Amino acid sequence: MAKLLSCVLGPRLYRVYRERSPTRSRRLRAEPDDGSQSSLDPSWESYYQPRTLEKHADSILALASVLWSISYYSSPLAVFYLYRKGYLTMPKVVAISHYAGTMLLLLAGIACLRGIGRWTNPQYIQFITILEDAHRYGTPEHKKKLASYNFDFRSWPVDFRWDEFTSRSDSGNVPLLRSEPKHRSAINGFLHAVKKLPCQIASFIVAHTFGRRMLYPGSVYLLQKALMPMLLQGQARLAEEYKGRRAKLAACDGNEIDTIFVDRRETLEPQGRKLVICCEGNAGFYEVGCISTPLDAGYSVLGWNHPGFAGSTGVPLPQNEANAMDVVMQYAIHRLGFLPEDIILYAWSIGGFTATWAAMSYPDVSAVILDASFDDLVPLALKVMPESWRSLVTRTVRQYLNLNNAEQLCKYQGPVLLVRRTKDEIITTTVPEDIMSNRGNDLLLKLLQHRYPKIMTEEGLRIVREWLEASTPMEEASMYSHYEVEDEWCLSVLKSYQAEEGDEFPWSVGEDMTLDGRRQLALFLARKHLQNFEATHCTPLPPQEFHLPWSL
Repeated sequence: MAKLLSCVLGPRLYRVYRERSPTRSRRLRAEPDDGSQSSLDPSWESYYQPRTLEKHADSILALASVLWSISYYSSPLAVFYLYRKGYLTMPKVVAISHYAGTMLLLLAGIACLRGIGRWTNPQYIQFITILEDAHRYGTPEHKKKLASYNFDFRSWPVDFRWDEFTSRSDSGNVPLLRSEPKHRSAINGFLHAVKKLPCQIASFIVAHTFGRRMLYPGSVYLLQKALMPMLLQGQARLAEEYKGRRAKLAACDGNEIDTIFVDRRETLEPQGRKLVICCEGNAGFYEVGCISTPLDAGYSVLGWNHPGFAGSTGVPLPQNEANAMDVVMQYAIHRLGFLPEDIILYAWSIGGFTATWAAMSYPDVSAVILDASFDDLVPLALKVMPESWRSLVTRTVRQYLNLNNAEQLCKYQGPVLLVRRTKDEIITTTVPEDIMSNRGNDLLLKLLQHRYPKIMTEEGLRIVREWLEASTPMEEASMYSHYEVEDEWCLSVLKSYQAEEGDEFPWSVGEDMTLDGRRQLALFLARKHLQNFEATHCTPLPPQEFHLPWSL
């Protein structure tokens, strides 16, 4: 009976992975992953075959879950409609409660039938036994056996905790950059707080209802449900073809973070000894996201899902994002055994927030690569919201959804590369054709202004903005030659300054230089820190476009 109860309460089993033969693995790696043959190969299909009873019960419960999600999001409208129709009287509320109770009992019965279907399936019995042993003993051998299965990640045992190696004594959140509070007298401060209270309440409601869902649509359950077949296929590809190791990390806020690690250190390629930690976009998952770019380039890779995305729990607010990134970094350093000097942070779009936070908090990391990212969320939020909401949007973002990428990036001293999409339709504030409204430009300018303030004066900013208007390599080269930029001279000036003054930014190089010299250095530095890619926002970055940042 204990095993039957385990089957009733156990997780849903999706797949049973199998080992690939060496010849087949080599052939699949040699074939291009164009989505036509290898990605639709029959070997990606599920090897777990549920019995009829389990299969039909699962379908009913999945439908009930979707209907519950729809009713949850539409509940305010439903309550308003019922109130207008006069249905919210006590007798009718009692009748609705009885109906809801009956439905819950019916669903519980269906869950029991599903458990009986699992109980009669030797494959599920074998899986649930391995899962119970992994939770009971937690040895590497048991977890290795468990890794052969893909199931509901909520039941996966925790592999790493945030406090296993950290020196922090409490379980508080990791620090974020915050604006300095304005100093007021006690009376004025109290009156100001009372006056702003309605605005604060409105901002809180906006941020925690549709605000965060607009910012991170990948956390919406219905979208995840629609993408589930694609996510399962991506997990199978990473597990079977790349031998990826899945792990659950417990962050300091109690959220559980879903990760995947592909180890290339045993290969002969030097890039295999470098770890690329990938930070996905606002609707991106490691199963199908930017992780494929460094993978195909031959690097060791660690991917993770935002809180509330797929197997990760919680909600994707900035504090939770930073907490998640912190435990991912701790896991990479202390459990996977990578030195910070061997870690590269790679982010796409909104993932720039966690990547820049990690660069700021772990300053010894090797490099930061930001693809299609932005400097600040406020201009992009104002772009999609009504003009009359300007003050509310600004206040809400600054207080609850503040993704201050540029401010965090300026705290990092190492090499940085920005990839700008020349046809980006998401992080432009006007139209995709207006390349000068791309917020990646502002990220570059703020970084260069912080690092080289004597070069990025008014004239330096003007020259770099003029260079940023170039959307083709021919236009870039034309402007570069127009100002007669000598790369060797620029390098010698920078190396000479570095040898005399050290590495720490900001630098005062260019202070006693002619206008022509500062122009040359401004263009040289802009070209070294920004790489154009002729594509839209969501086009995957090809592996041949994945370059490590320039460094002296």
